[in-house]
Amino acid sequence: MTEQADQAVSVEELQESIDELSAYRDRLYKDVVALGQKLRLPQKKIDATVKEHPELTRIDEVLNQLVEQKNIQSGQA
Repeated sequence: MTEQADQAVSVEELQESIDELSAYRDRLYKDVVALGQKLRLPQKKIDATVKEHPELTRIDEVLNQLVEQKNIQSGQA
């Protein structure tokens, strides 16, 4: 395989990872919000919980890194 073909696969793999992680983040976000609503928490408390949720925070960090890496590899830096 050529370097260009390797890079194309890598960009595709990065995009796949971004898509899957984004879908997981959306599900987790909805679960956290739904649980807060089920517990009848005030919306401000739900928002604060989402903002401070350690797993959601970590997912956002990883997603940003993946997007940055994909942009660098695809020459969009």
